[in-house]
Amino acid sequence: MRLATWNVNSLGARLPCVTEWMAATSPDVLCMQETKLADEAFPEGAFRDLGYEVAHHGDGRWNGVAIASRVGLADPTFGFEAAEDAHGSRIVAATCAGVRVHSVYVPNGRSLTDEQYQFKLAWLARLRSYLADRCRPTDDVAVCGDFNVAPDDRDVWDPAATSGGTHVSVPERDALHELLGWGLVDVFRRHHEEGGIFSWWDYRAGDFHQGRGMRIDLVLLNATLAERSVDVFIDRNARKKSPAGNKPSDHAPVVVDLAAEDG
Repeated sequence: MRLATWNVNSLGARLPCVTEWMAATSPDVLCMQETKLADEAFPEGAFRDLGYEVAHHGDGRWNGVAIASRVGLADPTFGFEAAEDAHGSRIVAATCAGVRVHSVYVPNGRSLTDEQYQFKLAWLARLRSYLADRCRPTDDVAVCGDFNVAPDDRDVWDPAATSGGTHVSVPERDALHELLGWGLVDVFRRHHEEGGIFSWWDYRAGDFHQGRGMRIDLVLLNATLAERSVDVFIDRNARKKSPAGNKPSDHAPVVVDLAAEDG
């Protein structure tokens, strides 16, 4: 299975980028964040034409998450709550080829003194509780998305320059480690111990070309799935330019290849 995650930063603006990338890269499952679309506006037909089923959770404002799968999509759930999502269309889940896949868009936090920062910490704690309530660490589980947290200093271009801001603070990293402690593995680190490999670069000041980025887009797998991972890469080419000629997202896709299950 090829599993990917990508903050597309407005699917309405970047649909050609996404569909052309999917046609070229052939993910079996793609998790998307920041679709910025309402459910009724989601371009399901474009994905159906490529052979994918889709579960989308969005209200047309700033967030929106989706899962596109060509290996089955069963039992979709939307948000943390059964009836409504009071947290801004930030999580959708579905079972794809036996794996319970979650596409998540963690709040940004804005600044360490902003009320949104506390909301971010609470949201990450809620995600851990959500997983504990619905899954077991021995289940095949994938939690993929834009976490807005760089796990450690290897994941930022300059720890000194970013110190004192969101994405790198100790409470955020501790909250992420609590989530990992439930039974998940940051599968990128299983294959890349080195630093300096990023998934997000600000549009401003030529940050992409200057190498000023962060690794904040993560694929977290339970231990059994992580053992099956044979390759993980971040597709920088999708950030350089769009094959469709559109302005690319400020995030690059993260792609994980999983070997077939033994037996």
